[in-house]
Amino acid sequence: MTEMCRADEVPQDVPRAVLARNDAYARELRADLAGRGTVVVNLLSSPGSGKTALLEAELTIARRRGVPVAALTADLATENDARRLARSGAPVKQVLTDGLCHLEARMLRGHLDGWLPKATRVLFVENVGNLVCPASYDLGESLRVTLASVTEGEDKPLKYPSAFGLAHLVLVTKADLADAAGFDARAFTANVQQVNPGVEVAYTSARTGEGTGLLLDRALAVAGGAAAHRPVMSRPAPAADTTATRTAATTSGP
Repeated sequence: MTEMCRADEVPQDVPRAVLARNDAYARELRADLAGRGTVVVNLLSSPGSGKTALLEAELTIARRRGVPVAALTADLATENDARRLARSGAPVKQVLTDGLCHLEARMLRGHLDGWLPKATRVLFVENVGNLVCPASYDLGESLRVTLASVTEGEDKPLKYPSAFGLAHLVLVTKADLADAAGFDARAFTANVQQVNPGVEVAYTSARTGEGTGLLLDRALAVAGGAAAHRPVMSRPAPAADTTATRTAATTSGP
């Protein structure tokens, strides 16, 4: 049975064994999709961030450019997002999680089998609107993107350090409302850099078109072999210098 938190049962800590099993499925899925030339983009955000509107714009641009893309969108209930995304003309699949607050690699694979078109270059996965549970689970993505709207506050990255700290790209949505919301772009960017040094922060507006197409460009760059940003949080701690440790222990005695 897939072990996932529910929307009303947010865990303080996910058991390592659960994550280890998920990571194994994710590695296998990533390798299988890479073998067929498909990269996965995992989109994370809070509810109401404008993620669906931006994704619809990206899918529409991809279709206009002739890039074969697809989208899988996950929600607790309703197929509203799938209907919106389908207006782009791209293949879209809705996953209803029935209260489960995130996707896992094995769950994703089950929904892709027999559905994902073989020629798909980029698969966009719109995760459940939640910045807690989804941050812990690798879906076999090559690009993890965390989004936040200008109406959510500049301290969002500090409140959800895992979601922003493990991102390969951070997108700010609803940029057309920045002035009305009193959004401090400099403070937001500084907070992102505090948890994820060096990550790109880009501004978008599905309403005005600002920044649209950038997400597709970044995904295609990775599909073409470009290296994605490597978050500090995802890097293993360097091994201790045992020689220096032994020397220090020897010379520090009485």
